Amino acid sequence: MHAQQEDNEKLKQKVNTERFIYKDDEEMEKPFDWGQFKRLARYMKPYAKDKLPLIFIMMLLSTATKLTVPLLISIAIDKVFMGDEGPSLLYILVGVILALYVIQWVSNVFRIKYTNIIGQNVIYDLRADLFKHIQKLSFRFYDQRPAGSVLVRVTNDVNALQELFTNGVINLLIDCIQLVGIVVILLMINFKLGLAVMITVPIMFFMSTALRKRIRRAWQNVRIHQSRLNSHLNESIQGIRVTQAYVQEKNNMDYFEQMNMKNRRSWDKASAMNQSLGPLIEVTSAVGMCILFWYGGILAQSEAITIGLLVAFTNYIGNFWEPINRLGQMYNQLLVAMASSERIFEYIDEKPSVAEKTDAKQLPAIEGHVRLDHVVFEYEKNRPALKGIDLEVKAGQSVALVGHTGSGKSTIINLICRFYDPVQGAVRIDGEDLRNVTLQSLREQVGIVLQDTFIFSGSIRDNIRFGRLDATDEEIELAARAVHAHEFIMSLPQGYDTEVQERGNLLSMGQRQLISFARALLADPKILILDEATASIDTETELKIQDALKTLLKGRTSFIVAHRLSTIRNSDVIVVLDHGVIVEQGNHAGLMQRPNGIYKGLIEAQYRFFTEAV
Repeated sequence: MHAQQEDNEKLKQKVNTERFIYKDDEEMEKPFDWGQFKRLARYMKPYAKDKLPLIFIMMLLSTATKLTVPLLISIAIDKVFMGDEGPSLLYILVGVILALYVIQWVSNVFRIKYTNIIGQNVIYDLRADLFKHIQKLSFRFYDQRPAGSVLVRVTNDVNALQELFTNGVINLLIDCIQLVGIVVILLMINFKLGLAVMITVPIMFFMSTALRKRIRRAWQNVRIHQSRLNSHLNESIQGIRVTQAYVQEKNNMDYFEQMNMKNRRSWDKASAMNQSLGPLIEVTSAVGMCILFWYGGILAQSEAITIGLLVAFTNYIGNFWEPINRLGQMYNQLLVAMASSERIFEYIDEKPSVAEKTDAKQLPAIEGHVRLDHVVFEYEKNRPALKGIDLEVKAGQSVALVGHTGSGKSTIINLICRFYDPVQGAVRIDGEDLRNVTLQSLREQVGIVLQDTFIFSGSIRDNIRFGRLDATDEEIELAARAVHAHEFIMSLPQGYDTEVQERGNLLSMGQRQLISFARALLADPKILILDEATASIDTETELKIQDALKTLLKGRTSFIVAHRLSTIRNSDVIVVLDHGVIVEQGNHAGLMQRPNGIYKGLIEAQYRFFTEAV
């Protein structure tokens, strides 16, 4: 018994662990790709001509002044303190050093200002490109990814590149120029001493190389855990009503705690590796200093080098390891940025499964003749949702799609809107294959009302106007009146200007459906699709809408999906589907005359259900 409980607990943990593992959460094992950095650098190109030359000049000035100061100090030691020069030379050198520090300060101020401007512009452009691209991606892309994971790419991953562009790239150049300058000066001061000190650099380089791959994987792991955490958080907030209704708060909190713990551990591991280069550089620096004092002392005693130059050498060595340390940190920052850029460009490189052809043409004003020509469609390979559907709908006809859950009703709707493309066959409107026309010209002429109505944050007026942005207030009101939404809208505190908050939380389900109905009618489409559009509307309001539809659907081709079969009695054609196949087709009267017909059985079953309920 105890063993059985343990097995059940392990199974539960396994289900919870795998609960939010999606396609884009898979760990990327690609090698470090400098091509990603080149792609990021292209975003700087538009701003390079205006501000980059000035930034480069400021950078050179700052570096030159910093490298000059130790030489001036060595002159002061050798000529004034150790030599016979008077205090006047000291005053001149002090004045020059102060002037150099002022130049360095001014150049740094301008450099930081303009690099931040460029960095913010680059981040703005990158985020805009990413958002613009994901707007074009097909439904299949979103079927495989949670909303929270997409949100992480647009926010967290783009933010991770901010430091790289505002300071990282320029600081990288400054440190590289400073290192080259220091090495040249050290070798000029004393070639042998310079080589002796520099011998520690390749040792440090080879030791740090072993850490790079592990650090990169650690930061990738951090991004993956952050993505999963955000995905779960997004889903938990949206499903809070269901969670509380089924009293699953503790289970949800336990699972969040588990994910939060994994996220923290991934951060701890990445941070520990991130900091491991610092001590390595410090130890190498200490070894270098020991070599300097030992060999430099010997050279000073033999007068091969002056005390002033030895002090300058010491200052340069201190300045040498400082940028080396920053470069180590910069490499870690670059790893974080590359891990994020891989995830960003993974989305940008994603091709829509439903894409326009290069020679796609505009779909002219349509009459509304729809033909599904032997259409086969699969959501998953070798699991067809539609099996050779052959259906012709004349312009102006109203077609009802009936069948059990999973029979293929919504799939047909999705294909007519070209949210997906058929695997075989073709969907044609007025004889034109939808794959040959632009998506915008198609969808501008197709209106759709879904059961799961989405209401945007903003006013009721703005939500209705979403169907046609150039609509006047009078046209919005006419559309609302036509679907009997005007009365409840005017009962609200601000009427059409009432703010409905996120997802229309201030409205009932039925009210949200009425608004989406008005939105679709305002768009004045030639083809109107109602996918369980009246499911959450009370019977009285539904009767009013049915009366309005007799006028509103006149001259339009309409597709109606409804489980309440009373709403489709007056449809010109009723198509009965079963497991992706059309099994019956005709009008209500004709189908009811068929003995043992599926449609007749559905009608009788619903009638018995409502009779027994009463």
